[in-house]
Amino acid sequence: MPHDVDPLLQGFRRFQAQYFGEDTPYRELAHGQQPGTLVIGCCESRVHPPQLVGAAPGEVFVLRNVANLVSPYDPDSAHASVAAALEFAVLSLRVQRIVVLGHSGCGGIRALMQDGAPADSALARWLAIAAPPRAFVVRHHAERDEAAQLTVYEKAAPLVSIEHLLSYPWILEAVEAGRLRLDGWYFDMRDGALCGYDPKQRRFIPLVCPLEN
Repeated sequence: MPHDVDPLLQGFRRFQAQYFGEDTPYRELAHGQQPGTLVIGCCESRVHPPQLVGAAPGEVFVLRNVANLVSPYDPDSAHASVAAALEFAVLSLRVQRIVVLGHSGCGGIRALMQDGAPADSALARWLAIAAPPRAFVVRHHAERDEAAQLTVYEKAAPLVSIEHLLSYPWILEAVEAGRLRLDGWYFDMRDGALCGYDPKQRRFIPLVCPLEN
């Protein structure tokens, strides 16, 4: 494809014009980053965390993987990509907040709910991190249709990740010292709404309602 019609290169040119002119962000950002928040989001192409929260370059550190999952702490893991990102964000960048961002229509959670991933696949092994809530959803929401069960499961995934975050010693220490806040969010892309988990009420509550409301 010719360079002058490649949509990715055209997109970079727009980015370049916006951020690399005189007195634009990268004049300072080129020397280092100091994001205040780590967002753990899904690889989903429709869910772009910085765009969702209106963050400029340098404001949000982002960790993305299938179904926005965090694996439990394992000091012996040889290829701990998630742990490495968490360690860098909390210990080196010293973020003050971690947001685990789930979303509607999550293909990873759907695959887990429907046994859609081959049993011996890397995807199945990864999604097994969020397997525990499945039995709860099926047992306690049996009367609801599949779409409603899926929504419940999608909201459970960030809570599993938060539980696992607290298994990391340096995260637990920072939380207990009041230096770090953990939040579970759920983006409903059907309505354009955002919910957050309230530990006191033990449920997700509206943070930003749909436009019509």
